[in-house]
Amino acid sequence: MSKRRSAPPASSAGNAPQEGLVVGSHGRHCVVETADGHRRICHPRGKKSQAVVGDRVLWLAPPPGQGEEGTIEKVLERRNLLYRRDEIRTKMFAANIDQVLILIAAEPVFSESQLARALIAAEDAHIQPIIALNKSDLEEPFFDAWMRLSAYRAIQDEDGSDHYPVIPLNLTSDDPDQREALMDLFAGKSTLVLGPSGSGKSTLINLLVPGANVATNEISQALNSGKHTTTTTTWYWMDEARSTALIDSPGFQEFGLYHIAPTDLPRCMPDIGAKAQECKFYNCTHLHEPGCAVMAEVDNEGSPHHIDANRYRIYSELFEELSQSPWR
Repeated sequence: MSKRRSAPPASSAGNAPQEGLVVGSHGRHCVVETADGHRRICHPRGKKSQAVVGDRVLWLAPPPGQGEEGTIEKVLERRNLLYRRDEIRTKMFAANIDQVLILIAAEPVFSESQLARALIAAEDAHIQPIIALNKSDLEEPFFDAWMRLSAYRAIQDEDGSDHYPVIPLNLTSDDPDQREALMDLFAGKSTLVLGPSGSGKSTLINLLVPGANVATNEISQALNSGKHTTTTTTWYWMDEARSTALIDSPGFQEFGLYHIAPTDLPRCMPDIGAKAQECKFYNCTHLHEPGCAVMAEVDNEGSPHHIDANRYRIYSELFEELSQSPWR
């Protein structure tokens, strides 16, 4: 992990806007890292400058003698943004990321609905998702959980590659091969680690990022948010060159998708979407229409386009839920 540096005196920064990277956030407060690695607490100037971890921003240092906390003047154009939305609010996870590792565990038993929702959000944001199943040392629970993921492991792209890479993990192990495989998976990319509380996110971060606890405490204290890792989204560099990063996010128990239209679900569920264009009616909802190519593949064992019944159930429930979205 690259060494962190405290911000230089405000007077040395001048009053010209500078570009920086948001590496920590809590509420409307952010920690911004400059190109040379210095970090400073910043506050947004109005709603249009509300930033999330991963954002590139233009920030302004205060005049000499007026403290050290800067102001975010502008959030630069985002490449992507991963977020969730329920009936009440929108929760943004991170921006400008290359991939999202959705970490679940054999115990406690993971929610397939939560997993599917996180995958759909990643698809909608055009971010590569990876599924990691932790606690492979728990033989029977892990086998059961691995079998529950068979429908996801079966989804393939046109070139025959796995659409959702699914990897087994035992994060309590000090196996060097596991650590090397993870480092290779993350190399040169910014990866958001997403998952429910108790899945092992903090263990993963501490395994791969030496000094992560120190960094978490520093940012949490700076933002006055306490030391609890679930209260703050944090960006960690994994190398001195600052080319590889992990982003730790708060755990979640619910994952609202009210920002997605029900008619966009097939686009975000590749096993459904693979047959959606072959339906008799162009506006088919894939729920009850005659000549529906999607419904014909549900539990059609042996078909190369077989759609798992549980996946279809999730699609049906989400279509109904999103059709009632108060945001539309």
